[in-house]
Amino acid sequence: MKIKTKHIFITGGVVSSLGKGIASASIGFLLKKLGYEVTIQKLDPYLNVDPGTMSPFQHGEVFVTDDGAETDLDLGHYERFLDVSLNQKSNHTAGQVYDTVVQNERRGVYLGKTVQVIPHITNEIKKRISSLDNKADIVITEIGGTIGDIESLPFIETIRQFRLTYGAQHCFFIHLTLIPYIAVAGESKTKPTQHSVIKLREIGIQPDMLICRTSTRLTKEMIKKISLFTNVYDKNVIEGRDTSCIYNIPILYYEQGVHSIICNYFDIPTTDINFDRLKSYISKFTNPSRTITVALCGKYVRHQDAYKSIVESLIHAGVDFSTRVNIKSVDTDKLFPKDKVVDDEELQVILKDVDGILIPGGFGVRGIEGKIEIVSYARKHNIPFFGICLGMQCAVIEFARTEFGYKDANSAEFDPETTHPVIDLMPEQKDIEDMGGTMRLGAYPCALKEDSLAYAIYGTDKISERHRHRYEFNNEYREKFEEKGMMISGTSPDNRLVEIVEIPDHPFFIAVQFHPEFKSRLEHSHPIFHNFVKASMAYNAKKKTSEA
Repeated sequence: MKIKTKHIFITGGVVSSLGKGIASASIGFLLKKLGYEVTIQKLDPYLNVDPGTMSPFQHGEVFVTDDGAETDLDLGHYERFLDVSLNQKSNHTAGQVYDTVVQNERRGVYLGKTVQVIPHITNEIKKRISSLDNKADIVITEIGGTIGDIESLPFIETIRQFRLTYGAQHCFFIHLTLIPYIAVAGESKTKPTQHSVIKLREIGIQPDMLICRTSTRLTKEMIKKISLFTNVYDKNVIEGRDTSCIYNIPILYYEQGVHSIICNYFDIPTTDINFDRLKSYISKFTNPSRTITVALCGKYVRHQDAYKSIVESLIHAGVDFSTRVNIKSVDTDKLFPKDKVVDDEELQVILKDVDGILIPGGFGVRGIEGKIEIVSYARKHNIPFFGICLGMQCAVIEFARTEFGYKDANSAEFDPETTHPVIDLMPEQKDIEDMGGTMRLGAYPCALKEDSLAYAIYGTDKISERHRHRYEFNNEYREKFEEKGMMISGTSPDNRLVEIVEIPDHPFFIAVQFHPEFKSRLEHSHPIFHNFVKASMAYNAKKKTSEA
């Protein structure tokens, strides 16, 4: 019998960046392993319509779904843990909510009433939460921000109302909080958690479970103290201690009975979970048999979340081979400022210890020349190379400069006056003025050549990958590139857009216009990342042999 959809709401307190997204994904992982259909959504309190126009330094990466939604990076955690593809209904922002309400007011939907936060904004948020009813057995909703932030108040008020109208027995509140360790005093402190729950209760929400982020173990006395001052059963006070592998978190929660507490509350069946596959994965991650180093060359590397999906994809692929992938961050903006001439010797110092080179996506001219020189270095020294989106465009520019002698070859994005725009604005983008939500976004099909590296990697001639770009390979140069030895191995089915380029006489050189990192999963890595890591391992082994 189909159960009434259950709702789990996860809030955070004390400080940001406690890991609500990973906690939400881990709980979803457990419930899915129990056999329930689970989906997750994120409610973000910022006024941006979506994170698409936000700087990666501000917000980290923008995660793109199959249907083209530009979303919070936490959706990447959800998809990787649950092995699902989410959509536009999985991420809602205050900007979207307020925009909808204002448009409704302009159309007269509210029949002349005074439009207010309560009930109009809260009703719109409830409508979005309820949109997932009957699409899953359990819906997990993460509320972005921190309790006490003025921006998140309408969302917190909404979930208070939602529990009242939907039924308390169908709604479960989890509060993620912090137990800081004071090194000078040599002890952990529960007071910030107490105050965070007080703030939550002032709004009218009594949490059913606390997940306490901590760098040390919680003693029984601490748990009892937290329980007493927060009115949460001591068995529902969960230790969320630091771990070297985020994929170990579901096991840590399981060992403390998180799944049983939730299922008992909802009065739904629970059972044992077999973690053999996950434990094998964690073992390969924590006890690798070998190590390689991959250079990640971009201008956002100073922000650890800017390339989150790429980092996780490299980890997934490394685990396939019981290999630790050390990531060497190369800041192309800082190391190679505009107009600086970069010679091979300087690159040798920076890249001498790497076994593979990856240039990720991005926008803007900063750091571009450094990336182009790095592509050239990878070609000269036969280092495995993988370009993603902007990385593909840099590979195309470098090839044109090196093979054709087009010294000013460039993208029209970086040099509108170039006489050789080998990368140009897509025709349908030329009259677009708005920045947000107007790129080529989401999943598109791609046809592969059968005699190509891409075909060997995917094992099929038809694939679908997610995109986020405005500029494309300029078709006026296609024939010339192929004559000189760059294979165009992937195109849109109508052959209009170039999707993949590769250099057959290089040990491993592939660059793609799409973002494969968005489809890598915990239990199955993405095939390009898998083969890139494999090629980097071969390069590492060859290098060690030559040095012996």
